[in-house]
Amino acid sequence: MFDFSPDAGLWGLAASAFLSATILPGNSEIVLLGVLAKYPSLFWQCIVVATLANTAGGMTSYLIGRLIPQRDGATLKPAQQRALSWMRKHGEWALLLSWVPLVGDALCVVAGWLRVNPWLALLALALGKCARYLAVAGAFSWLSNLA
Repeated sequence: MFDFSPDAGLWGLAASAFLSATILPGNSEIVLLGVLAKYPSLFWQCIVVATLANTAGGMTSYLIGRLIPQRDGATLKPAQQRALSWMRKHGEWALLLSWVPLVGDALCVVAGWLRVNPWLALLALALGKCARYLAVAGAFSWLSNLA
């Protein structure tokens, strides 16, 4: 097992969570579990750090989407057309699912491209990502207490 300080663990978690919310691989859940395994007392700090960093990464993807010029979407493939219409139908609240691997990154970019309300996008991103980290960390803590 790697030896690291609590501060280094939280910084590593922040970096991994930020990268995980972009098209780059980050595996923040693995880092979260590693920090919690070594420092279980950092449960809430880990949730806050991971949520903030992952939300910041998602908003970075949103901003990238805002930089893409809008077109009519006629040249999109059928699967992309369905995703676009789904995002148009559900708006910002589709970003509650921004934590889903691969799909979540695209949702953030599309939300920016569609110019959805950035404040509601931020709220939906944060809520979805926080719920995911709470579920992962909570399950890990619960299983750790059983052992």
